[in-house]
Amino acid sequence: MKPLSFYIHIPYCIRRCGYCDFNTYTPSELKDGEASVAKVSQGYVDAAIIEINQAFSFFNDKNQIRPIETIFFGGGTPTLLPAADLARILDELREKFGFSENIEITTEANPDSVSAVDLQSLRTAGINRVSFGMQSAKTHVLAVLDRTHNPARVSEVVNEAKEAGFEHVSLDLIYGVPGESIDDWKESVTAALSLPIDHLSAYALIVEEGTKLGAQVRRGDVVMPPDDETADKYLLVDELATKAGMDWYEVSNWSLTGGEARHNIAYWHSNDWWGIGAGAHSHVQGVRWWNVKHPTTYISKLSSGESPMLENETLTKEQIRFEEILLRIRLSSGLSLAFFTEAELAILNSYLAQGHLDEKAWQSGQLKLSISGRLLADQIVRALDK
Repeated sequence: MKPLSFYIHIPYCIRRCGYCDFNTYTPSELKDGEASVAKVSQGYVDAAIIEINQAFSFFNDKNQIRPIETIFFGGGTPTLLPAADLARILDELREKFGFSENIEITTEANPDSVSAVDLQSLRTAGINRVSFGMQSAKTHVLAVLDRTHNPARVSEVVNEAKEAGFEHVSLDLIYGVPGESIDDWKESVTAALSLPIDHLSAYALIVEEGTKLGAQVRRGDVVMPPDDETADKYLLVDELATKAGMDWYEVSNWSLTGGEARHNIAYWHSNDWWGIGAGAHSHVQGVRWWNVKHPTTYISKLSSGESPMLENETLTKEQIRFEEILLRIRLSSGLSLAFFTEAELAILNSYLAQGHLDEKAWQSGQLKLSISGRLLADQIVRALDK
Protein backbone atom coordinates (compact mmCIF):
# COMPACT_ATOMS: atom_id res chain seq x y z
CA MET A 1 0.00 0.00 0.00
CA LYS A 2 1.14 3.51 -0.76
CA PRO A 3 1.49 6.10 2.00
CA LEU A 4 -1.77 7.74 3.12
CA SER A 5 -2.44 11.47 3.36
CA PHE A 6 -5.47 13.62 4.13
CA TYR A 7 -6.37 17.01 2.70
CA ILE A 8 -8.88 19.09 4.70
CA HIS A 9 -10.65 21.82 2.75
CA ILE A 10 -11.94 24.82 4.70
CA PRO A 11 -13.96 26.81 2.11
CA TYR A 12 -14.30 30.17 3.87
CA CYS A 13 -12.64 33.55 3.31
CA ILE A 14 -13.37 37.03 4.63
CA ARG A 15 -13.17 38.36 1.07
CA ARG A 16 -12.48 36.92 -2.35
CA CYS A 17 -9.15 37.82 -3.98
CA GLY A 18 -9.45 39.08 -7.53
CA TYR A 19 -7.38 36.26 -9.08
CA CYS A 20 -8.86 33.39 -7.06
CA ASP A 21 -11.06 30.70 -8.59
CA PHE A 22 -10.69 28.22 -5.71
CA ASN A 23 -13.75 26.65 -4.12
CA THR A 24 -14.16 29.26 -1.40
CA TYR A 25 -17.01 31.42 -0.12
CA THR A 26 -17.32 34.65 1.82
CA PRO A 27 -20.01 35.08 4.52
CA SER A 28 -21.89 37.57 2.34
CA GLU A 29 -22.00 35.03 -0.51
CA LEU A 30 -23.51 32.40 1.77
CA LYS A 31 -26.06 34.51 3.68
CA ASP A 32 -28.05 37.65 3.06
CA GLY A 33 -27.22 40.64 5.22
CA GLU A 34 -24.76 40.62 8.11
CA ALA A 35 -22.94 37.32 8.58
CA SER A 36 -19.67 36.01 9.99
CA VAL A 37 -17.47 33.01 9.25
CA ALA A 38 -18.47 31.59 12.65
CA LYS A 39 -22.13 31.75 11.64
CA VAL A 40 -21.89 30.38 8.12
CA SER A 41 -19.50 27.57 9.08
CA GLN A 42 -21.78 26.08 11.76
CA GLY A 43 -21.96 22.33 11.29
CA TYR A 44 -19.03 22.18 8.88
CA VAL A 45 -16.51 20.56 11.24
CA ASP A 46 -19.17 18.09 12.41
CA ALA A 47 -19.75 17.15 8.77
CA ALA A 48 -16.00 16.79 8.17
CA ILE A 49 -15.77 14.40 11.11
CA ILE A 50 -18.60 12.32 9.65
CA GLU A 51 -16.68 12.12 6.37
CA ILE A 52 -13.55 11.03 8.26
CA ASN A 53 -15.59 8.14 9.64
CA GLN A 54 -16.78 7.29 6.13
CA ALA A 55 -13.13 7.21 5.06
CA PHE A 56 -12.32 4.94 8.00
CA SER A 57 -15.11 2.52 6.99
CA PHE A 58 -13.86 2.54 3.39
CA PHE A 59 -10.30 1.62 4.30
CA ASN A 60 -11.30 -0.72 7.13
CA ASP A 61 -13.54 -2.75 4.79
CA LYS A 62 -10.54 -3.21 2.49
CA ASN A 63 -8.21 -3.98 5.42
CA GLN A 64 -6.11 -0.98 4.38
CA ILE A 65 -5.96 1.11 7.56
CA ARG A 66 -2.47 2.61 7.93
CA PRO A 67 -0.96 5.54 9.84
CA ILE A 68 -1.34 8.93 8.19
CA GLU A 69 1.91 10.41 6.83
CA THR A 70 0.78 13.98 6.02
CA ILE A 71 -2.24 16.24 6.59
CA PHE A 72 -2.87 19.57 4.90
CA PHE A 73 -5.48 22.19 5.85
CA GLY A 74 -6.19 24.28 2.77
CA GLY A 75 -8.86 26.63 1.56
CA GLY A 76 -10.14 29.19 1.67
CA THR A 77 -8.52 30.35 4.84
CA PRO A 78 -8.34 27.44 7.32
CA THR A 79 -7.21 29.66 10.20
CA LEU A 80 -10.53 31.54 10.15
CA LEU A 81 -11.86 28.55 12.08
CA PRO A 82 -10.85 28.33 15.75
CA ALA A 83 -7.77 26.20 16.40
CA ALA A 84 -9.99 24.02 18.60
CA ASP A 85 -12.06 23.07 15.54
CA LEU A 86 -8.98 22.07 13.56
CA ALA A 87 -7.83 20.12 16.63
CA ARG A 88 -11.15 18.21 16.65
CA ILE A 89 -10.48 17.09 13.09
CA LEU A 90 -6.94 16.03 13.97
CA ASP A 91 -8.13 14.15 17.06
CA GLU A 92 -10.62 12.18 14.94
CA LEU A 93 -7.98 11.31 12.34
CA ARG A 94 -5.52 10.26 15.04
CA GLU A 95 -8.09 8.09 16.79
CA LYS A 96 -9.25 6.35 13.63
CA PHE A 97 -6.04 5.94 11.65
CA GLY A 98 -3.09 6.79 13.90
CA PHE A 99 -0.27 9.12 12.91
CA SER A 100 3.15 8.19 11.62
CA GLU A 101 5.97 9.02 14.01
CA ASN A 102 7.17 11.94 11.88
CA ILE A 103 3.82 13.14 10.54
CA GLU A 104 3.77 16.49 8.72
CA ILE A 105 0.66 18.59 9.48
CA THR A 106 0.39 21.84 7.51
CA THR A 107 -2.03 24.71 7.54
CA GLU A 108 -2.25 27.54 5.07
CA ALA A 109 -2.67 31.01 6.58
CA ASN A 110 -2.84 34.62 5.47
CA PRO A 111 -0.47 37.00 7.26
CA ASP A 112 -3.44 39.00 8.52
CA SER A 113 -5.62 36.01 9.49
CA VAL A 114 -3.57 34.82 12.48
CA SER A 115 -2.15 36.40 15.62
CA ALA A 116 0.74 35.22 17.77
CA VAL A 117 -1.82 33.67 20.15
CA ASP A 118 -3.54 31.89 17.23
CA LEU A 119 -0.23 30.42 16.10
CA GLN A 120 0.50 29.15 19.59
CA SER A 121 -2.94 27.50 19.67
CA LEU A 122 -2.42 25.92 16.25
CA ARG A 123 0.94 24.55 17.32
CA THR A 124 -0.58 23.15 20.51
CA ALA A 125 -3.24 21.47 18.37
CA GLY A 126 -0.48 19.48 16.67
CA ILE A 127 0.08 21.45 13.47
CA ASN A 128 3.85 21.61 12.86
CA ARG A 129 4.11 23.36 9.48
CA VAL A 130 2.57 26.64 8.31
CA SER A 131 2.47 28.12 4.83
CA PHE A 132 1.81 31.86 4.60
CA GLY A 133 0.40 33.52 1.50
CA MET A 134 2.85 36.39 1.14
CA GLN A 135 2.44 36.78 -2.66
CA SER A 136 4.47 40.03 -2.83
CA ALA A 137 6.32 42.59 -0.71
CA LYS A 138 4.98 45.45 -2.84
CA THR A 139 1.70 47.11 -1.88
CA HIS A 140 0.74 47.99 -5.46
CA VAL A 141 1.17 44.35 -6.53
CA LEU A 142 -0.92 43.15 -3.58
CA ALA A 143 -3.57 45.68 -4.57
CA VAL A 144 -3.83 44.17 -8.08
CA LEU A 145 -4.28 40.76 -6.45
CA ASP A 146 -6.84 42.13 -3.95
CA ARG A 147 -4.72 40.93 -1.04
CA THR A 148 -5.48 42.69 2.23
CA HIS A 149 -2.34 42.30 4.35
CA ASN A 150 0.35 44.89 5.03
CA PRO A 151 3.70 43.58 3.70
CA ALA A 152 5.32 44.43 7.05
CA ARG A 153 3.06 41.85 8.70
CA VAL A 154 4.83 39.00 6.88
CA SER A 155 8.05 39.40 8.83
CA GLU A 156 6.11 39.62 12.10
CA VAL A 157 3.99 36.56 11.47
CA VAL A 158 6.94 34.39 10.34
CA ASN A 159 8.82 35.23 13.52
CA GLU A 160 5.70 34.62 15.61
CA ALA A 161 5.36 31.18 14.00
CA LYS A 162 8.96 30.33 14.86
CA GLU A 163 8.45 31.55 18.43
CA ALA A 164 5.31 29.38 18.67
CA GLY A 165 7.47 26.35 17.85
CA PHE A 166 6.61 25.64 14.23
CA GLU A 167 9.31 23.38 12.83
CA HIS A 168 8.67 24.35 9.22
CA VAL A 169 7.59 27.72 7.82
CA SER A 170 6.92 28.36 4.13
CA LEU A 171 6.08 31.44 2.09
CA ASP A 172 4.10 31.53 -1.17
CA LEU A 173 4.89 34.15 -3.82
CA ILE A 174 3.17 35.00 -7.11
CA TYR A 175 5.04 36.53 -10.06
CA GLY A 176 3.95 37.87 -13.41
CA VAL A 177 1.36 40.22 -11.91
CA PRO A 178 0.26 43.24 -14.00
CA GLY A 179 2.33 46.27 -13.03
CA GLU A 180 5.07 44.24 -11.31
CA SER A 181 8.58 45.14 -12.47
CA ILE A 182 11.66 42.93 -12.27
CA ASP A 183 12.89 45.13 -9.40
CA ASP A 184 9.55 44.69 -7.60
CA TRP A 185 9.91 40.93 -7.91
CA LYS A 186 13.52 40.98 -6.72
CA GLU A 187 12.46 42.95 -3.64
CA SER A 188 9.74 40.41 -2.88
CA VAL A 189 12.00 37.37 -3.22
CA THR A 190 14.80 39.02 -1.24
CA ALA A 191 12.37 39.97 1.53
CA ALA A 192 11.04 36.41 1.72
CA LEU A 193 14.49 34.82 1.80
CA SER A 194 15.66 37.19 4.55
CA LEU A 195 13.19 35.55 6.96
CA PRO A 196 13.65 32.33 8.99
CA ILE A 197 11.84 30.06 6.53
CA ASP A 198 12.86 26.68 5.16
CA HIS A 199 10.57 26.59 2.12
CA LEU A 200 9.61 28.93 -0.71
CA SER A 201 6.97 28.49 -3.41
CA ALA A 202 6.77 30.80 -6.42
CA TYR A 203 3.95 30.50 -8.92
CA ALA A 204 3.39 32.38 -12.16
CA LEU A 205 0.04 34.16 -12.09
CA ILE A 206 -2.61 32.37 -14.14
CA VAL A 207 -5.61 34.50 -15.10
CA GLU A 208 -8.73 32.39 -14.73
CA GLU A 209 -12.03 32.99 -16.52
CA GLY A 210 -14.81 34.10 -14.21
CA THR A 211 -12.53 35.96 -11.79
CA LYS A 212 -12.42 39.70 -11.19
CA LEU A 213 -8.86 39.83 -12.54
CA GLY A 214 -9.91 37.87 -15.61
CA ALA A 215 -12.56 40.50 -16.37
CA GLN A 216 -10.04 43.32 -15.83
CA VAL A 217 -7.58 41.74 -18.27
CA ARG A 218 -10.31 41.09 -20.82
CA ARG A 219 -11.44 44.74 -20.67
CA GLY A 220 -7.85 45.97 -20.89
CA ASP A 221 -7.96 47.63 -17.48
CA VAL A 222 -4.72 45.82 -16.60
CA VAL A 223 -2.14 44.32 -18.94
CA MET A 224 -0.33 41.07 -18.34
CA PRO A 225 3.47 41.27 -18.68
CA PRO A 226 5.19 39.60 -21.65
CA ASP A 227 6.09 35.92 -21.32
CA ASP A 228 9.83 36.63 -21.60
CA GLU A 229 9.68 38.94 -18.58
CA THR A 230 7.77 36.32 -16.59
CA ALA A 231 10.41 33.73 -17.53
CA ASP A 232 13.14 36.12 -16.36
CA LYS A 233 11.38 36.36 -13.01
CA TYR A 234 11.48 32.58 -12.68
CA LEU A 235 15.19 32.54 -13.41
CA LEU A 236 15.69 35.27 -10.82
CA VAL A 237 13.85 33.48 -8.01
CA ASP A 238 15.81 30.31 -8.76
CA GLU A 239 19.10 32.23 -8.62
CA LEU A 240 18.25 33.98 -5.36
CA ALA A 241 16.85 30.89 -3.66
CA THR A 242 19.93 28.88 -4.64
CA LYS A 243 22.23 31.59 -3.23
CA ALA A 244 20.21 31.42 0.01
CA GLY A 245 21.03 27.70 0.31
CA MET A 246 17.75 26.35 -1.03
CA ASP A 247 17.51 23.63 -3.66
CA TRP A 248 14.68 23.32 -6.17
CA TYR A 249 12.91 20.01 -5.74
CA GLU A 250 9.84 20.78 -7.87
CA VAL A 251 9.51 23.33 -10.66
CA SER A 252 7.83 25.93 -8.42
CA ASN A 253 9.30 24.95 -5.04
CA TRP A 254 12.62 25.42 -3.23
CA SER A 255 13.65 24.36 0.26
CA LEU A 256 16.47 23.93 2.71
CA THR A 257 17.42 20.31 3.33
CA GLY A 258 14.53 18.65 5.16
CA GLY A 259 12.14 21.50 4.46
CA GLU A 260 10.41 19.93 1.45
CA ALA A 261 6.60 19.91 1.53
CA ARG A 262 6.04 16.20 2.02
CA HIS A 263 2.29 16.50 1.49
CA ASN A 264 2.80 17.95 -1.99
CA ILE A 265 5.39 15.29 -2.75
CA ALA A 266 2.67 12.73 -1.94
CA TYR A 267 0.57 14.26 -4.74
CA TRP A 268 3.46 14.28 -7.21
CA HIS A 269 4.16 10.62 -6.43
CA SER A 270 0.45 9.70 -6.89
CA ASN A 271 0.19 8.34 -3.35
CA ASP A 272 -3.20 7.73 -1.71
CA TRP A 273 -4.97 10.76 -0.29
CA TRP A 274 -8.50 11.44 0.89
CA GLY A 275 -9.87 14.96 0.54
CA ILE A 276 -12.24 15.94 3.35
CA GLY A 277 -14.58 18.88 2.79
CA ALA A 278 -16.66 20.73 0.22
CA GLY A 279 -15.19 20.34 -3.27
CA ALA A 280 -12.22 18.32 -2.01
CA HIS A 281 -10.62 15.82 -4.40
CA SER A 282 -9.37 12.35 -3.49
CA HIS A 283 -7.18 9.71 -5.11
CA VAL A 284 -6.87 6.13 -3.88
CA GLN A 285 -5.25 3.37 -5.93
CA GLY A 286 -6.10 4.78 -9.34
CA VAL A 287 -9.62 5.92 -8.46
CA ARG A 288 -10.30 9.64 -8.27
CA TRP A 289 -13.38 11.41 -6.94
CA TRP A 290 -14.51 14.82 -5.81
CA ASN A 291 -17.12 16.14 -3.41
CA VAL A 292 -20.05 18.50 -3.91
CA LYS A 293 -18.71 22.04 -3.99
CA HIS A 294 -21.14 24.08 -1.90
CA PRO A 295 -20.56 23.84 1.87
CA THR A 296 -24.28 23.94 2.66
CA THR A 297 -24.90 20.94 0.37
CA TYR A 298 -21.87 19.19 1.83
CA ILE A 299 -23.14 19.63 5.39
CA SER A 300 -26.66 18.55 4.40
CA LYS A 301 -25.53 15.35 2.71
CA LEU A 302 -23.33 14.21 5.57
CA SER A 303 -25.88 15.17 8.21
CA SER A 304 -28.36 12.82 6.52
CA GLY A 305 -25.88 9.96 6.27
CA GLU A 306 -25.08 10.32 2.57
CA SER A 307 -21.72 10.39 0.85
CA PRO A 308 -20.63 13.90 -0.22
CA MET A 309 -19.09 12.51 -3.43
CA LEU A 310 -20.26 14.26 -6.58
CA GLU A 311 -18.46 12.25 -9.26
CA ASN A 312 -15.69 9.70 -9.62
CA GLU A 313 -13.51 8.11 -12.29
CA THR A 314 -11.30 5.04 -12.49
CA LEU A 315 -8.07 5.81 -14.28
CA THR A 316 -6.87 3.48 -17.03
CA LYS A 317 -3.33 2.12 -17.00
CA GLU A 318 -2.51 4.59 -19.77
CA GLN A 319 -3.90 7.51 -17.76
CA ILE A 320 -2.00 6.44 -14.63
CA ARG A 321 1.22 6.20 -16.62
CA PHE A 322 0.74 9.60 -18.25
CA GLU A 323 -0.06 11.22 -14.91
CA GLU A 324 3.16 9.80 -13.52
CA ILE A 325 5.04 11.52 -16.36
CA LEU A 326 3.05 14.74 -15.91
CA LEU A 327 3.78 14.94 -12.19
CA ARG A 328 7.20 13.43 -11.75
CA ILE A 329 8.85 15.24 -14.64
CA ARG A 330 8.45 18.38 -12.52
CA LEU A 331 10.56 16.94 -9.70
CA SER A 332 14.32 17.32 -9.42
CA SER A 333 14.50 13.54 -8.91
CA GLY A 334 13.10 13.10 -12.44
CA LEU A 335 12.25 9.78 -14.08
CA SER A 336 14.22 6.78 -15.29
CA LEU A 337 14.66 6.74 -19.08
CA ALA A 338 13.57 3.09 -18.95
CA PHE A 339 10.08 4.40 -18.18
CA PHE A 340 9.69 5.81 -21.72
CA THR A 341 8.93 4.20 -25.07
CA GLU A 342 11.25 4.49 -28.05
CA ALA A 343 8.93 7.05 -29.64
CA GLU A 344 8.90 9.12 -26.46
CA LEU A 345 12.68 8.94 -26.16
CA ALA A 346 12.97 10.30 -29.70
CA ILE A 347 10.86 13.31 -28.71
CA LEU A 348 12.88 13.80 -25.53
CA ASN A 349 16.12 13.63 -27.53
CA SER A 350 15.09 16.78 -29.38
CA TYR A 351 14.66 18.61 -26.05
CA LEU A 352 18.01 17.22 -24.88
CA ALA A 353 19.69 18.61 -28.01
CA GLN A 354 18.22 22.04 -27.24
CA GLY A 355 19.61 21.99 -23.70
CA HIS A 356 16.27 21.58 -21.93
CA LEU A 357 17.24 18.29 -20.28
CA ASP A 358 20.18 17.62 -17.97
CA GLU A 359 22.91 16.04 -20.10
CA LYS A 360 24.74 14.39 -17.20
CA ALA A 361 21.53 12.86 -15.82
CA TRP A 362 20.61 11.60 -19.30
CA GLN A 363 23.96 9.84 -19.64
CA SER A 364 23.30 8.05 -16.36
CA GLY A 365 19.82 6.94 -17.48
CA GLN A 366 17.67 9.64 -15.87
CA LEU A 367 15.42 12.31 -17.30
CA LYS A 368 15.85 15.55 -15.39
CA LEU A 369 14.92 19.04 -16.52
CA SER A 370 17.57 21.70 -16.93
CA ILE A 371 16.65 25.19 -15.77
CA SER A 372 15.44 26.12 -19.27
CA GLY A 373 13.52 22.84 -19.34
CA ARG A 374 11.69 23.82 -16.18
CA LEU A 375 10.29 26.78 -18.07
CA LEU A 376 9.01 24.37 -20.73
CA ALA A 377 7.82 21.52 -18.48
CA ASP A 378 4.21 21.75 -19.64
CA GLN A 379 5.25 21.92 -23.30
CA ILE A 380 7.42 18.82 -22.93
CA VAL A 381 4.55 16.91 -21.35
CA ARG A 382 2.16 17.96 -24.14
CA ALA A 383 4.70 16.79 -26.74
CA LEU A 384 4.81 13.36 -25.07
CA ASP A 385 0.99 13.17 -25.04
CA LYS A 386 0.61 13.33 -28.82
